[in-house]
Parts: sequence; structure tokens; C-alpha cells
Amino acid sequence: MPVEVVEKFESRLVTTGTNPSVELRYTIRGTDDDVEARNALVANSPALYDPWGGGLLFLPRDTVSVQPVGEMLWEGIVRYGTIPATSESVFSFDTGGGTQHITQSLQNVARYAPAGQTAPNFKGAIGVTADSVEGVDITVPVYHFSETHYLDATLVTEPYKATLFALTGRVNSGAFKGLAAGECLFLGAAGTKRGQGDWEITFRFAASPNVTGLTIGDITGIAKKGWEYLWVRYADAEDAAAKALVKKPIAVYIEKVYAEGDFSLLGI
Repeated sequence: MPVEVVEKFESRLVTTGTNPSVELRYTIRGTDDDVEARNALVANSPALYDPWGGGLLFLPRDTVSVQPVGEMLWEGIVRYGTIPATSESVFSFDTGGGTQHITQSLQNVARYAPAGQTAPNFKGAIGVTADSVEGVDITVPVYHFSETHYLDATLVTEPYKATLFALTGRVNSGAFKGLAAGECLFLGAAGTKRGQGDWEITFRFAASPNVTGLTIGDITGIAKKGWEYLWVRYADAEDAAAKALVKKPIAVYIEKVYAEGDFSLLGI
């Protein structure tokens, strides 16, 4: 007895929007084998579906499911949706920034003291006490972005996965995605193998700008790459006008805290 597949009256549920989808419902008769029922459903349902009939958008078949409802009788559901194809990409970003502890301001705007006295000049040092410079936490520019790529399974080998692991926590040694060397930090990747055999991999990054021409206290001409760490050494000095000891920046240090990596090895 041949397997019969008939579309039901309550079929063709269409959802519109940024991710349109369609659901077709079928009645399947003539078999008690779920595999045979499912294969018959695939053979008798379109691989692509045009929900608006204009020939401009065809949704690919996404999922196929069958459910027994009686003897040699099944209900079949075929869903169509927008599935990114292999080699396609999805991008997202945010500029929420990050937090950094600083001990030095960009500029001292004003100093106030009681009448007849002069406020000590700390040269932009923040939160100066008798023994230390406490500083403050501020929001700094950090550009977070991610890219999801759909890669052919032949490209996602064990050595490639090892490369992703090795590059995590490194900064770009050369220009990457419009960012200069030292500005981009690779935060890691997460991958899932999709049903059609390719890989969905999301790569996460954070960017912080390189800066030059910084001035801290009386020290000028300071240059710092985005993910290098800057700290200031202070020493006691006399402020003759205020007749007080102050904490004065006497040295600025730039530290390399992230190793560099060749981001071209990411293959994106």
C-alpha cells in the first residue's frame, strides 16, 4: 500500500517580521513506520516555500516532524524559516564601555581653599592622602563586537580549534577589522555544528583605542596601545605656594599585559 501524504486544511501558518516562517501541516496514511512516514513527508513537501507568492523570497525547509495519531496514521509538520547558509555571517556590537581604575585626571579644573590659603597642586593626582593616591573608577571606551560565521565542516578541523584556543586572550599583531595593531582583544569563540553539517561559530572581541600625546603631571609625550596598562609612580614634593607636601608624578610606566597574535589565522 503506497504512503499517502495530504496537506491539511489548517495548514500554512505564516509568521511575518524580520525572521519570517511558515508551517505546513499534513496527514500521512499507509504506514506504521516513523522513518517511512518522515521520508514520505520530505518527498511530498516543497524544499523551498514562497509565503507571499511573489517569487522574491523563498524560505528553506528547516525542520520536519511526524507524530502518530492512529493506526497507520500520522500528523506531519514541515517548518520553513530563514536559515543562514554556509559562508554567511551575522554581526553585532555594543559600545557600553569598560571600567578602569585611574589615579590621574586629564585636567585639574579647579582648586579651592579657605580664605588666605592656597590649595596644594597635585598635578592631576586623584584622591591624594598622606600615604597614597587612591584614584577613582571610571568608564572608558571599549567597543565590544561579535561575529557569527557559518563555516564548512572541512574548515573546522582540530588544528583550527586549537588555533582559536591559542589566540584567545591575545591582541592583534597587525591591522584587523579596521583596528590598528594592539587595539583588538580576542575574547574567544563558541561553536555548534548544525544539522546540515556546517559549523556556527561566534567570535567575540573587545577594542580599545591606541593613544599618543598623553600628559600626566609634568610628563609629556606618552604613548600607549589600547590594551597596554599604564601606571604612575608618585613621590613627595613641596608645593611652595601652598606650603605643603604633595604627591607628584615622577614616572609613567607602560606595561604589556597581553601577548600578541596573528588574527588572520581566525580565517574571518
